[in-house]
Amino acid sequence: MKLKITLFSLLVILGWQAHAQEIALQLYSLRNEMKVDPIKYHQLISTWGISALEGGGGYGMSDTAYKKLLAENNLRVVGVGADYNKLKTDPASIISEAKKYGAKFATCYWIPHAEGPISLEEMKAATELFNKAGEQFAKEGITLTYHPHGYEFANSGSGTPMDYMLANAKHFQFNMDVFWVKMGGGDPLAIMKKYPGKFPQLHLKDRKKGTPGSPDGRGDVETNVVLGTGDIDIAGLIKEAKKQGTKYLVIEDESSRSVAQIPQSVAYIKSILNQ
Repeated sequence: MKLKITLFSLLVILGWQAHAQEIALQLYSLRNEMKVDPIKYHQLISTWGISALEGGGGYGMSDTAYKKLLAENNLRVVGVGADYNKLKTDPASIISEAKKYGAKFATCYWIPHAEGPISLEEMKAATELFNKAGEQFAKEGITLTYHPHGYEFANSGSGTPMDYMLANAKHFQFNMDVFWVKMGGGDPLAIMKKYPGKFPQLHLKDRKKGTPGSPDGRGDVETNVVLGTGDIDIAGLIKEAKKQGTKYLVIEDESSRSVAQIPQSVAYIKSILNQ
């Protein structure tokens, strides 16, 4: 009987681990530090207990040298960027970049549009492009995701451009940046609950209390604070991610204090996951 219980417990643990959330880091958080010493800062990331990265590019190193640096520090690139214009003209190059690292996600971070909120027409065109490219990516084992940036929430009376995209995303999913959604006037937790299963990645980024919103996807990056200390319900989002099976909880800290803040944010995520 004891053996059966032990085996059952092991299977439960393994099953949970298969769906467990992993803390990742968007390397843009260390964009300034990487210009100075990429080797040092990849080593530092490893000491924070992070092994999954969004990034790619190699910081001037050869593919061989960069892959060696990653391997030596138990790091791996799980997501690469998917430039909007490249999605239109050369999607194969994005697929190639993802495959180079074994990454299963490619994220578009910005839709080119006139300064200010994006129009519904522009959002419809982007949705069509993402569905077309996403179908192509899926055949290669890669999921295309879109990263809302706050300019998608202008309400026209019949909803927002973001509502349209969420409702019409058939062959792509979302890497929701909760800071920028909040900046644009959206409610990231409510959106996640309304569209369960569409968020395999979350960019967790908290906002300093009292920060005014912005409808154009712009804002002061120095308002990025340690997770759990701002005005975004990060705990609620982590709990919902756990419920939905979101794969990567990606820390992105764009502030000049990122090196000091990231380890504190890692500890906060772990504290909520372990509740």
